[in-house]
Amino acid sequence: MTGGTAMILGALAKQNMAPGIAMMLGALAMAAAVAGAFFLRFWRRTRDRLFLLFAIAFLLMGVNWLLMPVVGRDEIESPLLYLLRLIAFIIILIGIADKNRAHPKS
Repeated sequence: MTGGTAMILGALAKQNMAPGIAMMLGALAMAAAVAGAFFLRFWRRTRDRLFLLFAIAFLLMGVNWLLMPVVGRDEIESPLLYLLRLIAFIIILIGIADKNRAHPKS
């Protein structure tokens, strides 16, 4: 067993988190990483800032879900998790506002 795996299993045992919940959090982290990778690919193709901001936001959400079993299950136990989600949603709002802003025609 690797050191990272032992750390996660130890954290799960300490918090009495059900393995099913940990598995679902892992699936959510993977889904967010896949969405972030797609948005990153679209950004590389189009250089549209909206795609870059969405990629960053989804990757932050993936990190959030990946850290949940290690740090704590909710934002009350760990303000870091709440802060990561807040930053991700603010980045999404900034991307939408930037995309909808009127750009001067050249």
